[in-house]
Amino acid sequence: MKGSSFTTNFRAACSVLALTACLSIGSAQAADQGARHHAKGDYDAATGTYEVVKGDDLTEIGERFEVPLDGLKAENNLSSDVIEPGQKLTITTGTPTVSPSLSAQNKEPGLAADDPLSSWNDGPAKQAIMAFVKETTTAGSPQFVPPEERIATFDQDGTLWVEHPMYSQVVYCLDQVPAVVKAKPELAKEEPFKTVLSGDREAIAKLPMADLMKILAATLTGMDVDEFKAEAEEWLATAKNARWDQLYTDLTYLPMQEVLEYLRANGYKTYIVTGGGQDFVRVYSERVYGIPPEQVVGTAGETKYGYRKDGTPFLTKEPKLLLDDNNAGKPEGIHLMIGRRPHAAFGNSTGDRQMLEYTKAGDGARLSMMLLHDDAKREYAYGPAQGLPDTRVGTFTQALYDEAQKQGWVVISMKNDWNRIFAFEEGQD
Repeated sequence: MKGSSFTTNFRAACSVLALTACLSIGSAQAADQGARHHAKGDYDAATGTYEVVKGDDLTEIGERFEVPLDGLKAENNLSSDVIEPGQKLTITTGTPTVSPSLSAQNKEPGLAADDPLSSWNDGPAKQAIMAFVKETTTAGSPQFVPPEERIATFDQDGTLWVEHPMYSQVVYCLDQVPAVVKAKPELAKEEPFKTVLSGDREAIAKLPMADLMKILAATLTGMDVDEFKAEAEEWLATAKNARWDQLYTDLTYLPMQEVLEYLRANGYKTYIVTGGGQDFVRVYSERVYGIPPEQVVGTAGETKYGYRKDGTPFLTKEPKLLLDDNNAGKPEGIHLMIGRRPHAAFGNSTGDRQMLEYTKAGDGARLSMMLLHDDAKREYAYGPAQGLPDTRVGTFTQALYDEAQKQGWVVISMKNDWNRIFAFEEGQD
């Protein structure tokens, strides 16, 4: 659809993110905005020791020294990818570079050879997934699905990774304000940038919608698409969630990672269909989920083609809405970008309802699943379905829960169906 001005059409696409900022800013996590150094610390060849510097990423270190990530972690007895400045790593160089799979980086510890869904407790949810895959991929089965028709779609926020207390992209936008002001110093004395720079979370939480729109416009549009990608990559390399002290990209749900790989191993093509920013999610989707950027369907703005002074072409992100990929926009986006109705769809909130309805309405075997966040101890508990606390972030209403029961969707209980939530939990109490 063709958008007009930022204050009208683009507002619709970002309203959920902006509302979340209003409601949740008091819990926003501070992110280290230090530059990424791409493993440029000192290496002592005599002792085979590398000293970590600020901004280092374990993956980048492995690439520099041509050491596989899993080998680097094993050699240094690391149970996660988290490293700190000043930390000394033993590195044996000369090992051929291996591009580690998603399993090797994030999931292998949780996968048993005979159980592709080992982070799932035995129960109706796990059984439904495995039965669906068997009946749709076994030749001769009445429910057999040809390989080209094997499409599975996944919401991201709250379905594949943590969305509370604030969507990661909202945190990114707020953290980008200092850089925006540095480029345009005059904004330091203007609202809402002045309030955001003050760090007064109570004041930020009271910012009106119009001011939040200004922040989104300044941080998500008006730049070269390659510049935006680089800025997002830099932020993702260092920004951490305060509760777990983990990178946002490490807060993916291990059980859902297992489902992604299990489906792909059986010929399914997996897509992310998200209400979040398409360009933002595409920055990390392949590295984090094994889903290439062309298989990400999200809320998207227009781009404008132009030329730099040296004549090279480039694209600029425009503040005009192209696709609002939430609610009914999800099946509309699926038709526009994928062109096939999914045989499996996974979500967690009212924004995913139409995608699950659309999936289930197709012929043959279909699997629609909703994740219910009911584990306050290990993650969060919110609904308000089943008497859980109400929320404006990832709302799962009782009406949606009742529809799931009526339509034959499978509701996943985080508390009861998952024996492990995050890959980094291995070895922790």
